[in-house]
Amino acid sequence: MKQRYIFIVIVLLSMAVSMQAQRKGRNAVREQTTYTEKVVNNYIDSLAVMRQRLDSLQQVNEQLRSEQNDGRYFRLFVPTTFYHSGANKWLSLQPKSGDDISNAIDEAMMNIYLRRPDLVVNNESRLQAAGSIREDVNQELSQEVDLTDYAAPVPDEPEAIPVQLVVQKPNFWKFKGEGYLQFLQNYVSNNWHKGGESNYSAVAAATLEYNYNDKDKITFDNKLEMKLGFQTSPSDTVHHFKTNNDLLRLTSKLGIQAHKRWYYTLQLLAYTQFARGLKANDERVYSDFMSPFDLNIGIGMQYNVDALGGRLKGTLNFLPFAFNFRYVDREALRADNGIRGDHNTTENFASQFTAELKWNIIDQISWKTRLFALGTYRQTKVEWENQFELKVTKYISANLFVYPRFDDGNARDDKMGYFQLLEWSSIGLTYSF
Repeated sequence: MKQRYIFIVIVLLSMAVSMQAQRKGRNAVREQTTYTEKVVNNYIDSLAVMRQRLDSLQQVNEQLRSEQNDGRYFRLFVPTTFYHSGANKWLSLQPKSGDDISNAIDEAMMNIYLRRPDLVVNNESRLQAAGSIREDVNQELSQEVDLTDYAAPVPDEPEAIPVQLVVQKPNFWKFKGEGYLQFLQNYVSNNWHKGGESNYSAVAAATLEYNYNDKDKITFDNKLEMKLGFQTSPSDTVHHFKTNNDLLRLTSKLGIQAHKRWYYTLQLLAYTQFARGLKANDERVYSDFMSPFDLNIGIGMQYNVDALGGRLKGTLNFLPFAFNFRYVDREALRADNGIRGDHNTTENFASQFTAELKWNIIDQISWKTRLFALGTYRQTKVEWENQFELKVTKYISANLFVYPRFDDGNARDDKMGYFQLLEWSSIGLTYSF
């Protein structure tokens, strides 16, 4: 009996527990359904709010695009500033004045002033103190331009015409010269080898140069010097005119550069005179054209001088190997010029040195000098020509010419020995080209 009651109690308890579990299950399902519905509803509400915000932003964006020239919107984007218009409308008893945009902007600004006063960094009074606020921000901006200069119209460019390109070979040849006609006072020693007499006279001279320089290694210099002077001497009863200055000389030099200013040189020197050389009251002819005629050919080295800032220029020629040829046309002058026997010529080997320099001392004064030295086993000859020129004007100049000479191939003079001297000074016309 007791067992029956125990069994019944166990069955009732089991039923009670089962019903309680079912009730809790139904409550859990009901609670889960309620929570899910709440989440879904909140999500739908969020979407609706987001859509409303997006619609509002799009509307504002479209409005801003349509009114992009309206300067009143700048208050919403610049650093937050307290403006009087919004406060005046808020505290005014009168209905709101102005258009919808101005009222909306003022209301938005008042909302910021009341809710977030910490964001306000400036006020309208300070702006007015700094500078006036423009009231024409709603007006269309226009730029006024005053044209003072009008640009010339651009010409139409012509069509390109084919042009035949011509390349010219550089001209390495250079021609120059100078000449003068002057009156002079002349002094000649009694033993001058070409004769002559101290007197007043006139002289004409010309120097022509035709030079080649390829700016690399080759030079070819050619210089022709011509001088001819006449004199009249009251003491001379035999001759009406005599020459006192007579020279015809050609100098040619071929150079190949060895190092910087040094050149291997082949030099040709040929010289004679134009007319007969005479002395006063003497019918004898002391020299003549081709009597003598000297030809020197030498090989050696040349140094180009360029000093004193370009004011001193010239050449120094060292010719240790030279061939000297002399021709005398007049038979009576052969012995005086070192020719023995029945011959018109004589030749010998020699060494020679030639220096030709020009020094522009100042712009008006210059000095030209030529030193020629030749030595053989029978003769030594040294000639030193010096010309000082004073330029009075472009076409007028004065010259002083000093020409000492040593030649032991001539007869010895009792007073001067083997030394000879020619000197003259003059003033007259000059021309260079």
